[in-house]
Amino acid sequence: MEKTVIELFAGVGGFRVGLNDVHEFNLETGRAIENRDWRFVWFNQWEPSTTSQDAFSCYCKRFGEENNNNQNTNISDVSVNDIPNHSLLVGGFPCQDYSVARSLSGEKGIEGKKGVLFWEIKRIIEEKKTPFILLENVDRLLKSPAKQRGRDFGIMLRTFHDLDYNVEWRVINAAEYGYAQRRRRVFIFAWKNHLRYNQRCTNIENFITNESLFANSFPINIEDFRIQELNNDILAYDDTVSMTEKFHAKFKKSGVMINGKVFTQDYMPIDIEDHTTLGEILEDGENLDKYNLNENQVFNMKKAKDSKKIKRENPIGGTYNYSEGSMCFPDRLDVPGRTMLTSEASINRSTHVVRDPQSGRLRFITEIEAERMQGFPDNWTKSGMSPRRRYFMMGNALVTNIINQLEENLSEILSNE
Repeated sequence: MEKTVIELFAGVGGFRVGLNDVHEFNLETGRAIENRDWRFVWFNQWEPSTTSQDAFSCYCKRFGEENNNNQNTNISDVSVNDIPNHSLLVGGFPCQDYSVARSLSGEKGIEGKKGVLFWEIKRIIEEKKTPFILLENVDRLLKSPAKQRGRDFGIMLRTFHDLDYNVEWRVINAAEYGYAQRRRRVFIFAWKNHLRYNQRCTNIENFITNESLFANSFPINIEDFRIQELNNDILAYDDTVSMTEKFHAKFKKSGVMINGKVFTQDYMPIDIEDHTTLGEILEDGENLDKYNLNENQVFNMKKAKDSKKIKRENPIGGTYNYSEGSMCFPDRLDVPGRTMLTSEASINRSTHVVRDPQSGRLRFITEIEAERMQGFPDNWTKSGMSPRRRYFMMGNALVTNIINQLEENLSEILSNE
């Protein structure tokens, strides 16, 4: 099977960077140097809340403007007829409705304004009969929404089943496999159930521990690993509408859906000796003074990272105590960085602050360091956007190293079809 790809919600091109093993770009042309043969035949990137389409511009600068029909358009306005045939659909569909950057009371899941973009994925794969799908999202997707745990992911699985797909998922913490950020994301791999790859699924437990895409790419400790059937049956409901009203389930960090039957289990990764630390990705240079914190910023950052206990009003009545533990300040340099959010380098509890090894001053991480945490080449987002937007893009991106690591096995799967 030819390795043709479409990339939805492409951002600044993280899936393409990972699949095609991009480590640098031509300094004269700005074009990425792609080292593998995945052929991206179409992509879509649209930021609805701004006139400046920075992510789209960055993608075009790094990968060229070929195949750009309907690229910079709301995906819901794109005709499926304008999308080329392809063997793999990839995308980190918008996650603001689920992300820890939003309060639980504000999450809307599939019902949310951005959450409905999952139905655009459905629309495309239903019409194009896409053989393989690789998606990424925040791990809280498995528990969304708070008032009906597991409903959204259950509806997604049922949707895939109704379209003749089987599915594997895995929550992967990039730091546990040696990378520079403690970033947990759920990766979802779906395939048409008539494909040769489906023959690996005869023994479910062996598949999820030894034979699947994620098992081969991200080995786990199989001692005491016992796969369990989900505590709810997605086929017991007439359709996804009835699931919306009644379905709930406890999805764990790994699992599969084969012919509508769902199995799930937590896991422990194998021990990795070498971990990239935050200190190892810091820039060596003397021109970093602009990232230094002044006294007022130091005070406010310490306050933001202190433990706190606040009484809040519950929207449905009454009050509750909201508490947060203290955070390390400054960040340790001998461990991987924490999860980077779109608010990076602002006065915010989640922002990284390091003590610069050369100057001894407290400072924010640089734009380049933010790119390194996500596995992008240095200055990847230096494409005309502001520094603030560069941090924002990295907070929205995925860890490209994860995609790079699974590429060999994914390539083999497609080559065998």
